[in-house]
Amino acid sequence: MSIFSKAGAVACMALLAAGTAQAGERYVLTASTWGKLQAAHVAAAGGKVRFAHAGAGVAVVESSNPQFLSQVLAGGVVTGAALDVEVDWTGPVRSVGLEEQAIDPSNDTYYSTIQWAPQSIGAPQAWSAGYTGRGVRVAVIDGGIYGAHADLAANVDAAAGRSFVSAGEPADPCRTAWNCDTGTFWHGTHVAGIVAAVDNTIGVVGIAPEATIVPVKALHNGSGSFGAIIQAILYAAGPGNADIINMSLGAVFPRNDGAAVLTSALNRAVNTAGRLGVLVVSSAGNDGLDLDHLGNVIVTPAESGNGLAVSSTGPLGFGFDETNFTRFSSYSNWGTSMVTVAAPGGDFAYPGNENCTLPVGAGTLTRPCWVFDMVLSTARGTTASGSYSWAAGTSMSAPAASAVAALIKQRFPNISVGELKNRLAQSADDLGKPGVDPYYGRGFVNAYRAVTQ
Repeated sequence: MSIFSKAGAVACMALLAAGTAQAGERYVLTASTWGKLQAAHVAAAGGKVRFAHAGAGVAVVESSNPQFLSQVLAGGVVTGAALDVEVDWTGPVRSVGLEEQAIDPSNDTYYSTIQWAPQSIGAPQAWSAGYTGRGVRVAVIDGGIYGAHADLAANVDAAAGRSFVSAGEPADPCRTAWNCDTGTFWHGTHVAGIVAAVDNTIGVVGIAPEATIVPVKALHNGSGSFGAIIQAILYAAGPGNADIINMSLGAVFPRNDGAAVLTSALNRAVNTAGRLGVLVVSSAGNDGLDLDHLGNVIVTPAESGNGLAVSSTGPLGFGFDETNFTRFSSYSNWGTSMVTVAAPGGDFAYPGNENCTLPVGAGTLTRPCWVFDMVLSTARGTTASGSYSWAAGTSMSAPAASAVAALIKQRFPNISVGELKNRLAQSADDLGKPGVDPYYGRGFVNAYRAVTQ
């Protein structure tokens, strides 16, 4: 979830409350399990199963019968049903591009002086100890990921790439391609670089620079349906063979009947991934909300199932040598009921628009000072090799935590999901209130301690 306004969250709530269906009148259904009995019941109600998962007890169904919901729920074979909806899961992205001509191909230009996030969590020390994420698969469920990016290509499993986004009306082939999206930023590409940009001679370095990215598209231009996200989770945890799932997405919904069914189905998918040995990491959200005292709404997938949610930190004045990397970000949601750990997601709260100049390789780079407080990572750009952009949000903190989880998984290949969560939390720097804190959860992730303690 990249930064967006509270107005955007309200719009998401209104959308769900209105029950707006996506093209094809698709529904999300739940049952104790899913098999022939449920499929026959759906057919009798005038529906066609487009996707089903027996273990999760969820299905995505299409029907043109206006009475489908009442008929499919009759008899108790199907326990929950709701109209699927398309939601803006990432909101308006605040990003600043780095033009392609600024790239110096002779080294990782931005790592040592501008890319503060890996250093803030001790990632270089973890690499020196031998842990780079090698052999660990991190599924990035997001929008399109530019797999041909010069800083990602070596780590992207293109053969495992999938899209669960519908073609739309009229059909748009870009929507259904995992490596296609709109504009020049591409949210999923930025997230993927935070996890596993290659430690090569180009651009930036990911926190787990030898991990494998499994690109799974559930959003297009930031929007996607519950059904697409559910399918993406279950694909990643099954055929996609992921060890960790990162979901840098989220929205705020009212606790009404439609939301209850959809979020229950999402919970089932997350919990099924956990049973299959896959840790699901989600962004905490950027609404500045105290989730401990907001009982009438839910932030999902941050509060979904047995996954974990990550809040955000970021410096204020990095361009002036401020290194307060654990400062809680101005926009991040918080709450002991939701946040497990905090990680670097950046900020843009520095006042004013004066310029700062930082060294880059053999030269310098000048930008408004607030830009350097954000997280620099890969972006689509306009060239074949891709580009780089700054962005801020819990969308950026979640992949940092996912990458640290990948380092742990490399050291302990047979670790259970519960043990992985515990090690990620127990190795974090305890900040704020001792113990569990509403802002930092169990603490600020520490890559080096996570793989050495």
